[in-house]
Amino acid sequence: MQKQALQTLTGWNFDNSYARLDERLASRLDPVPVADPELVIFNQPLAEMLGLVLRAADPSSLTSKGGSAVGKPPEASTNTPDDTLDAALLLSGNRLPPGAVPIAQAYAGHQFGHFTMLGDGRAIVLGEQITPDGNRYDIQFKGSGRTPFSRGGDGRATLYSMLREYLISEAMHALGIPTSRSLAVVRTGEQVFREVIHEGAVLTRVSSSHIRVGTFQYARHALPAERFGELIRYTIRRHDPDLAASETPAADLLVRVMERQAALVARWLQVGFIHGVMNTDNMSLAGETFDYGPCAFMNAYDPGTVFSSIDSHGRYAFGNQPQIAHWNLSRLAEALLPAIDTDEKAAIDKANDLLHRFTGMFETRWMEMMALKLGFPGLDVSDRPWVDGLLEQFRELRADYTNSFLALQGDLVDEGLLLTVGSPRDALERFGRIREQWQARLRDADIPLEEAAARMRAVNPAVIPRNHLVENALEETVQHRRMDSFHALLAVLRNPWECRAEPARWQAPPPDGDGGYRTFCGT
Repeated sequence: MQKQALQTLTGWNFDNSYARLDERLASRLDPVPVADPELVIFNQPLAEMLGLVLRAADPSSLTSKGGSAVGKPPEASTNTPDDTLDAALLLSGNRLPPGAVPIAQAYAGHQFGHFTMLGDGRAIVLGEQITPDGNRYDIQFKGSGRTPFSRGGDGRATLYSMLREYLISEAMHALGIPTSRSLAVVRTGEQVFREVIHEGAVLTRVSSSHIRVGTFQYARHALPAERFGELIRYTIRRHDPDLAASETPAADLLVRVMERQAALVARWLQVGFIHGVMNTDNMSLAGETFDYGPCAFMNAYDPGTVFSSIDSHGRYAFGNQPQIAHWNLSRLAEALLPAIDTDEKAAIDKANDLLHRFTGMFETRWMEMMALKLGFPGLDVSDRPWVDGLLEQFRELRADYTNSFLALQGDLVDEGLLLTVGSPRDALERFGRIREQWQARLRDADIPLEEAAARMRAVNPAVIPRNHLVENALEETVQHRRMDSFHALLAVLRNPWECRAEPARWQAPPPDGDGGYRTFCGT
């Protein structure tokens, strides 16, 4: 890849409402500048939504790309000179956009069930961009250097992992799943040391907010009751403004977060997504997917599928995600107890009553989702054993999860793509019987095949970010500095509901299986 010409990035319109909350919720600091920033990829459609404008610039009018900025930390200013608006400098942290007040957020978390005090160890929120239509989004750097919460880490990120987050978060957005998004990746010109030496990078992440379950776990310990209540009200104003006049804000906020999480996890299961690190510090109160470190997508259907290298006991396996969401929400409820009721026993009883609703919330969402995936306008609770039995047959056949539904709806170009490594020899024959049973079920419900298929095509993706395709594209980009495969895959993933060109290329499970595939946090 050749270095791009200098480009300016303008249109910044920051507010900093979170930074104006109690100072114990964040540390004010600037990103650590990098040696030689170079813009690798930029998300033009997202920039337009945010009101940002990227333009080619006259190189003679701009500060050089190099390290003249490295010796001095950037200063926040509402009057940033034009020569600091170079996109590579801004999106690496070497210069600050006008109006930015960078902060590293403090929070806690249960990591694999164990409580610990945390915080942004390699991330900094620059501020909240107010879009032309009046919406508010956090602009965050990931890989921007050490913070008071780095706990001995280097605060940096690898080019490989940041490009991976860019690719998968954009795929999730195209699938209609609430998610953080990626505005840009900048190569830093520095090395990052992990198991091996990597190129460094900074990702610019965009999210409705970075308020998480762990934020309230931390605030419960760090803030007095009055300030804790202010955080609850702030979160409601930001994400549930219709509850602003609520007389029971903590309880109402908990219910809203439960509803969002039930819907979100059902959508993950719809497409075979495995988050991989569902710690409480990675559960957004806005109901968005974020932190794409050890995530992956399931090929052969198996609820026990795990790819994360740090999830040795399968805590966050594909099929465990609803239960873990419930567990995390229980931790949120614990943090909110003093604000739910001043009487501890009454608060616990009220919280438990609310938490008991989650199973029903999720079951409703899951049954709605599975009904559509199978072509029905809806399914009753009595249909659950049939759905469970169908999925169990997929598991026994080691049938590809995504392609199984495509085959039922008649859109799989080659039924051999149903098979994965380990599928029994008679798998296709047995799948034929599954199809016959499904068609009989449609006939009993008086649903024509064409109607069912149309309903299925709205929810069953034709393509997903298959792990081997993602890794191949990243290897080519990082090792050989060629982005052809990356851009080709990104283009396909941005239109996931159809795959007309080379479908077998994008829909095929990994030829050698993915039993040994592992994902990593990158920290």
